[in-house]
Amino acid sequence: MAIPKPKKEQYQQLAKKHQPKPKVLKNCLKAFVVGGLICCLGQLIQMMYIEWFGFKPENAGDPTVATLIFLSCLLTGLGVYDKFGQWAGAGTAVPVTGFANSIASAAIEHRSEGLVLGVGGNMFKLAGSVIVFGVVSAFVIGIIHTLIRMFV
Repeated sequence: MAIPKPKKEQYQQLAKKHQPKPKVLKNCLKAFVVGGLICCLGQLIQMMYIEWFGFKPENAGDPTVATLIFLSCLLTGLGVYDKFGQWAGAGTAVPVTGFANSIASAAIEHRSEGLVLGVGGNMFKLAGSVIVFGVVSAFVIGIIHTLIRMFV
């Protein structure tokens, strides 16, 4: 006797019934706290550059961003950032550190294909789209800003 095959809808209902429920509130709180802590670290680094190295507050942002990028790439290379990101979720996607992590991860993943086609080619696949959307967004906002200033 053949076992009847469930229809597609029945299977989807059965799968949905046994699928674990996402812990949305817990994940949101984790992301909020971790993202906030990364931002606090950035503020601490910026204050360090101002106090210890004599940077003016308006100029301390550049070395702060460079330091956060360096730390993110270093921790990605050591395998720490990705494990932390799996636990913390979206909180590690804070723009500078998350972007640096994604580029460094792509470079590490494709290093066996060579420096140019592997590391260089794959590392900037993600960066290219981010840069394009960033430039287009800046252009659109610039036009909106210009129009508002012209008519207001």
